[in-house]
Amino acid sequence: MLNWDHIFATRSSRMRASEIRELLKLLDRPDIISFAGGIPDPALFPDEEFKAAYADIFGGEQGKAALQYSVSEGYKPLREWLQCEMAKIGVPCSADNIFITSGSQQALDYLGKLFLSPRDTALVNWPTYLGALQAFNAYEPNYDQLTLGNRTPESYRTAAEKLGGAVKFAYLSADFANPTGETVDRAGRERLLKLAEELDIAIIEDAAYQSLRYDGEPVPPILALEIAEKGSIEETRTIYCGSFSKTLAPGLRVGFVVAATPVIRKLVLMKQAADLHSSSINQIAIAHVAERHFDAQVAKIRKAYSARRNAMLAALERYMPAGTVWTRPEGGMFIWVTLPEGIDGAELLARSVETEKVAFVPGQAFFADRSGANTLRLSFSCANEQMIDEGIKRLGRLVGGVGAMAAA
Repeated sequence: MLNWDHIFATRSSRMRASEIRELLKLLDRPDIISFAGGIPDPALFPDEEFKAAYADIFGGEQGKAALQYSVSEGYKPLREWLQCEMAKIGVPCSADNIFITSGSQQALDYLGKLFLSPRDTALVNWPTYLGALQAFNAYEPNYDQLTLGNRTPESYRTAAEKLGGAVKFAYLSADFANPTGETVDRAGRERLLKLAEELDIAIIEDAAYQSLRYDGEPVPPILALEIAEKGSIEETRTIYCGSFSKTLAPGLRVGFVVAATPVIRKLVLMKQAADLHSSSINQIAIAHVAERHFDAQVAKIRKAYSARRNAMLAALERYMPAGTVWTRPEGGMFIWVTLPEGIDGAELLARSVETEKVAFVPGQAFFADRSGANTLRLSFSCANEQMIDEGIKRLGRLVGGVGAMAAA
């Protein structure tokens, strides 16, 4: 066999398989109750609406354009619809401030490429979205823990310089974060804006779950707060990443970026060099469905996921042993569980799949420093309320038994 290792670029050593993607294979096993995949419930997809959209596209002149090359910025009617939606959440902008990507994961990859040179530092939460770490890893950065309140800008700058680079951006999901389900309050968002100003860095605001609020008062996006302060999106350093994957359909791979035009221009150049443009037909179909059905679709999934979140929180209260704690999200798809000390999430998963037939994601994968061994992520989006109760009952029984053995 040819040894490829000495031919591969050094960045390839930072590429690792997604533990979550591997766990998704368990979804095909009918005997497993899975809380692993943070994916939408396919039973809630607006499939009839998409059937009608594709029929409309091919029933008229749009059919030719749908199969043709297109502009790298993205389908203009979709960007114009997004322009109106962004205005509703306090982000006045033009269509030229919006760029369509092949899912928001591509946006994270492009932004890592745009900002990170080897040894630069990205500020991320501990824990953070695994997909962001995978996207950024290829550009050989260092990571520092983003905390909003108990560190000085100078401490971040000094730490980055000691590692041979500079701080380039702070990345976070401010609403119902993957994996914790937690939301950054307004004061925390304002502190982040101040930190970014003092460090002169970008903010990447991952808003994949922003539409999935079930209760509590909405908090303005970080980009909205910055525009209110500075008067124009062209003066802002926040880059807003959104997606239709959690609201309409993940398989169509349509995401978007909203930012000042100098950032958008660079991203367009990257798109031209990578895949020219996102799928024309999928962008047009998303535009059709979004224009006609977005609000109704969001209301439908909010109702379903809210009931499942409530069922999981109630089951955790009923079945989890003392010493186990968890988050109480106001939206999104995830609950974050911290196990009693001495219980390893990865070891617990192996036992759980074997003996209790319950799957989840061990928390260590979400930490840039591979800490957090006694944590795990539960997703409630794809399990009905009866499955949730039974699955958490089994998991609580296992945690209790393992905890008792660890204490003995």
